Amino acid sequence: MTLLLKLSQLIDWLNERVGKGAFWLVLIMALISAGNASYRFVFNDSSNGLLEIQWYLFAAVFLLCSPYTLQKNEHVRIDVLSGKLSPRGLAVVDILGTIFFLLPMVITVLWLSLPLVAESYKINEYSANAGGLIRWPVKILLPIGFFLLALQGISELIKRIAFLAGRIDDPNHKDKGPTPEEELAAAIAATKAQEAK
Repeated sequence: MTLLLKLSQLIDWLNERVGKGAFWLVLIMALISAGNASYRFVFNDSSNGLLEIQWYLFAAVFLLCSPYTLQKNEHVRIDVLSGKLSPRGLAVVDILGTIFFLLPMVITVLWLSLPLVAESYKINEYSANAGGLIRWPVKILLPIGFFLLALQGISELIKRIAFLAGRIDDPNHKDKGPTPEEELAAAIAATKAQEAK
């Protein structure tokens, strides 16, 4: 079990680095979008390449941050069910969901995406739009993202089994700190209090 927990920590480390690195793509996407909109406004012209790079980056953010989202336990849950379960019950549901739903879906998408990427690379596929971009770099994000998601699913499975065996604390436990909305409200209140002085 110790070796499996070390593997889980390594997977968590990898997906945290990839996820946090992908956060920067949001900034790049916003800059490209703003630049393209400004160029279109000033010169009454646009670039299909710039439009396509935005959705390439969106795909990268979505696919590369999904494993990080799973790791941080921020994925969508059915609260009606999960809110009524004990920590051990929730761990059992997570194990069953990972084995019977997450991993089969991830492996299927991963398997089906490989021929698409290979064919796109082989024919050097380009967008059908004038000035569009080469397609295989965005298509390769599918197997990469789903491979990382499969790894994270395995990591979460290891953590849930270790929790049930009493080897680690509850991996579903979240610190009940303030929400981002509460932090923003507190910052606004503090600013108003400073302005009132």
